[in-house]
Amino acid sequence: MIINNKQGILDKRYMRMARIWAENSYCERRKVGALLVKNKMIISDGYNGTPSGFENICEDENNVSKPYVLHAEANAISKVARSHNSSDGATLYVTASPCIECAKLIIQAGIKRVIYGEKYRIMDGIELLERAGIDVLFLENE
Repeated sequence: MIINNKQGILDKRYMRMARIWAENSYCERRKVGALLVKNKMIISDGYNGTPSGFENICEDENNVSKPYVLHAEANAISKVARSHNSSDGATLYVTASPCIECAKLIIQAGIKRVIYGEKYRIMDGIELLERAGIDVLFLENE
C-alpha cells in the first residue's frame, strides 16, 4: 500500500499513541494497544485484558493467557459498537498483527485499513484481511 507523506506522518503518530495505550494492559506476556480512527478522530480504543468486571489478571499460574482474555482489536471494536460511532471506513492501528479471530471482526466491522507494528508468529489474520481487500500496512517501531 502506497501512502502519501501526510498520511504517513499521521500513521506514525497514531501508532505511537496505540503503543502508549498498550501500557494500560494488565497482561504480563504481551501488552497490545489499538486505536480506531475515522476522519482524523479517534473513535475508539482498546488494549488486551479481561472482560469488564473480571479480575485484571490475564495469565494463569503457568503463565498461559486465560481463554477469556480479549484482544485489543476486539476491545476497540466492541467499545465502538456501544457508542454512537460507526467503524465503517475506519483505520485500525494495532501494536501487533491481528489474529484470525480479530481479522474476522475487523472485516465485519467495515474497517478499511489496518496498520500494525509488530509481526506475530502466525500471520493468518493478515492474510485474511488482505484477501478481504483491506489495506494492510506493517509500520515498524522506530
